[in-house]
Amino acid sequence: MDKVTIIEYDRIYKNFIDEKYLHDGHDEYYYRNLQVEKPEGGWRHLHSDEIERLVKNSNSATNWDDIWVTDEFDTSMVHNNHFFGMVRIGRISRKVLQYHDLRVPIGISNSSIISCDIGNDCAIHDVHYMANYIIGDRCILFNIHELSTTDHSKFGNGIIKEGEPEDVRVWLEVMNEIGNRKIMPFDGMTTADAYLWAKFIDDNRLQERLKEITQNSFDNRRGYYGTVGASCVIKNCWILKDAKVGPHCYIKGASKLKNVTINSSEEEPSQIGEGVILVNGVTGFGCRIFYSVVATRFVLGDNCNLKYGARLIHSVMGDNSTISCCEVLNNLIFPSHEQHHNNSFLISACVMGQSNMAAGATIGSNHNSRATDGEIVASRGFWPGLCSSVKHSSKFASFTLLSKADYPNELNIMLPFCLVNNNTAANELEVMPAYWWMYNMYAIARNTSKYLSRDKRRRKIQNIEFETLAPDTMEETIEARKLLEVWVAKAYLRSKGEDPDTHEYYDLRALGKQLLDHEPATVDALEVFGEQMEKGHRKVRILKPRKAYHAYGDMITYYAVNTILHYLETHPEESIHTLSDQMKGKRLRKWINLGGQTMPQEDVDQLRTDINNGVLNSWDEIHHRYDELWTRYQIEKTRHAYFSLMFLYKDETDVLTEAMWKETLLHAIEIQRFICDQVYESRKKDYDNPFRNATYRNEAEKIAVIGKIDEVSFVKQIRKETESFIERVNNLLKTEF
Repeated sequence: MDKVTIIEYDRIYKNFIDEKYLHDGHDEYYYRNLQVEKPEGGWRHLHSDEIERLVKNSNSATNWDDIWVTDEFDTSMVHNNHFFGMVRIGRISRKVLQYHDLRVPIGISNSSIISCDIGNDCAIHDVHYMANYIIGDRCILFNIHELSTTDHSKFGNGIIKEGEPEDVRVWLEVMNEIGNRKIMPFDGMTTADAYLWAKFIDDNRLQERLKEITQNSFDNRRGYYGTVGASCVIKNCWILKDAKVGPHCYIKGASKLKNVTINSSEEEPSQIGEGVILVNGVTGFGCRIFYSVVATRFVLGDNCNLKYGARLIHSVMGDNSTISCCEVLNNLIFPSHEQHHNNSFLISACVMGQSNMAAGATIGSNHNSRATDGEIVASRGFWPGLCSSVKHSSKFASFTLLSKADYPNELNIMLPFCLVNNNTAANELEVMPAYWWMYNMYAIARNTSKYLSRDKRRRKIQNIEFETLAPDTMEETIEARKLLEVWVAKAYLRSKGEDPDTHEYYDLRALGKQLLDHEPATVDALEVFGEQMEKGHRKVRILKPRKAYHAYGDMITYYAVNTILHYLETHPEESIHTLSDQMKGKRLRKWINLGGQTMPQEDVDQLRTDINNGVLNSWDEIHHRYDELWTRYQIEKTRHAYFSLMFLYKDETDVLTEAMWKETLLHAIEIQRFICDQVYESRKKDYDNPFRNATYRNEAEKIAVIGKIDEVSFVKQIRKETESFIERVNNLLKTEF
């Protein structure tokens, strides 16, 4: 335990950097001077009459010759301060700074200031201890107990400074409590970076290179000062230590901000509120963190919210996400995650975005494990219902909806857009594939536009696929159709007294497809069970397999037409005929959601190879590669859409004919009309629900509260989109093949 010791008086401002870490003849102010921008006209020494007035105003200094000011320096605005070491002060005039209803005079009062640079037109009042900081222009610092920087400040980055042992390095232990997926946080980290690092933990060379790249991204020399950017307001706070604060940031009532970078700008200002504790981490631009939040060892993306007592520990949280009132430990969370409730609990998970944790959701109980090494992997669109409990280790396909239940066993849900239910009466797990498409079209159709509208980022560093139907979800859909074919075939054979295990996989698929396409009554009479979806011996019943199978087919068709249509509209020199001529090879079947950006696995493998071989040597270069892949993604997505369509026709032809294309376009119009009708019908259920209507005196009160269904904004929007889609497809039908 450190002890209180007595040292010489001048050490309060001297020897900020130990002499053994001063190189090349540098003094302890060398890095400070590199960080500071001189004011117009530079600084000057105080005049003797200015010193006299300052002393009369109850100011003191260890050496008045160490106090530097600009030509515009009103001594009447500086009183009752103690200055230690070299302090440089920008313009001070007899004016007032205003922020909201707070008005404070420009100047310095009732403060102890040690070796700091203060910008023009700052208001610094009742800052009890301010050491080794550079304050930007027009800042308000009011009633702060401690604002200080050490010589080994890292500002939340997972690096070590010269002379420090390895064990002081800050790591984030994401996705798993055991700590073997640890990554080093850094300013500018995206969820793509975090996933690349944490997921491919078995690639030892990659682990070495990413650690090396991160360490080399920042200067390991000692002596950099903390900074508060221009136009910041920091008031009524306890401790800011080793904190780097971006411009236009508003911090009020924070308890402790230590070893952090808080990114902020005029276009995307960040705000931190009462009782907040942030330690060892980085926040993105435009973040809002309020009301007794505790975050330690963390990275927040841009436009994130932490509120109402949330606890975020050893976690990375993607752009456009909100977490309130809950406990979130050892997680990697992709963009557009929502978790609002005090009693929700997320432990050791990789949640791949566009997700929502309901109240009482307990995702990741370790009670079924002998060690803290379990994981949850949930593809995008994960939505556990109220009071759902899910154990480690479990995996969920995209847009899995869990009904309210305590799920007793580990799960591997392979069917996207499904509803999962724990039927305790029958002692079965029930899975309804394509549930969203069949019964909750309002939610699935609104998904893309909802998340696009919530994306308030000005600087979009993390590329994000917001489209619900995209290569990653469609590959899951294609695989789900194959599973349904096999499971239906096995159910049919069992009904005939035959052993399905004596049949080959492709024979089962062929039989299942024949039944699903041509014998609806036979399929509807079967008991169809899934396989390897739950640990244990109870049955996994597949509900409405025939409807789901054809719903999946419509989803693939709609995805293909939408994607190809967009491509042809943005490439008017192309036609479906010329496009089909270019489509050689096979469908790319393995796609990776890299932090929100969808890309083929082969591109991720090449990225890893180029990092390992030294082709990519910085995070900026890696991010540039992400952007290159994003630019190529549209054509890759179009290729995938084309081959996905051919998957549906694979038993008929390997070439898309004109007749097939026109048939597909006409079917897409039918699907679009179905989407429009189902959006209306799924929303209408709320209007027709007698229990909802029971709370209103009459129809007029109901309309006054929730409006008319035909005036619901998204219902109106989908009708316009349907008209537009039909017009676009009809125009395409008129063009030459």
